[in-house]
Amino acid sequence: MSTPVPPTNDPQDREIDDVVNAHSRRRPGWVIPAAVLAVLALLAALLFGLTGRSETTDVDAAAPAGTGPDAQAAAGTARTLDQIKADGTIKIGVFSDKAPFGSVDANGTYVGYDIVYAERIAKDLGVKLELVPVEAASRVEFLTSAKVDAILANFTVTPERAAKVDFAKPYMKVSLGAVSPTGAKITDIKQLQGKKTIVVKGTTAETYLTKEHPELELLSFEQYTEATNALLDGRGAAWVTDNTEALAFSLQNDGKFTTGITTLGPTDTIAAAVQKGNTSLRTWLDEELVTLGKENFFHTAFDKTLKPAYGDAAKADDLVVEGGKA
Repeated sequence: MSTPVPPTNDPQDREIDDVVNAHSRRRPGWVIPAAVLAVLALLAALLFGLTGRSETTDVDAAAPAGTGPDAQAAAGTARTLDQIKADGTIKIGVFSDKAPFGSVDANGTYVGYDIVYAERIAKDLGVKLELVPVEAASRVEFLTSAKVDAILANFTVTPERAAKVDFAKPYMKVSLGAVSPTGAKITDIKQLQGKKTIVVKGTTAETYLTKEHPELELLSFEQYTEATNALLDGRGAAWVTDNTEALAFSLQNDGKFTTGITTLGPTDTIAAAVQKGNTSLRTWLDEELVTLGKENFFHTAFDKTLKPAYGDAAKADDLVVEGGKA
């Protein structure tokens, strides 16, 4: 007859003891093989281990969040101006495929009009700059989820967007335009009826055409490179986008494309944006614009980044806003 296993103070061992002793009481005279004991021990250990891991995970999930940009992003809470300075880094969302405003050159370096502004912001804050690539449709989400502190991605101010994010004062003005093959130039929006019109998702062009010209068939893409490739491949009759982009694309393609519509819809402004309620950062950005306006910062940025793309097709005063005064 088998002898019951002596009691132990270890909880895991007590579980094994209970199983073994129960078998001993039910089957007098039967000795439990060592292999069976090993299996029972393994099962008990697994049971105990799963319970322990579950409890640990719950504790970790309930632990208070840390500090710094990653912790703030995890919580979906924007960093204030003081927190950005304390952390020593500012995260700014920019385009990586939208020359001449924000793109990556052959050396892997961010260049463009918005990039020059982002670099100056970081310099004047006395912090390091971390550029985060965004797409047009993800700009609002990157702010609401605190993945970035600010957006400088050719962000047109609209009432719909202003309900979700806070805009600083403007640094640029723009309207829509349409670029098309020179041999099949589109000079009037009515010419696009029955044809495909290329747009980028989440842009004012998409919103405007959907609302004001629902009769048009839109061919929508997530990225600007996808839209330009579609135009180059002849998948659409025209690409409707900001007139600044349309003009730049025309000039960069050796006369093969023409911006036949240079002004479509209302004239809008472009501004930096922050998470809704981040008053300290927005106020600082407004004050920064006043400071930069005194040195004609954006005219200098235009000469450096936009003039090489536009040549004589656009003047600085047609696009640039100094001191936040549109």
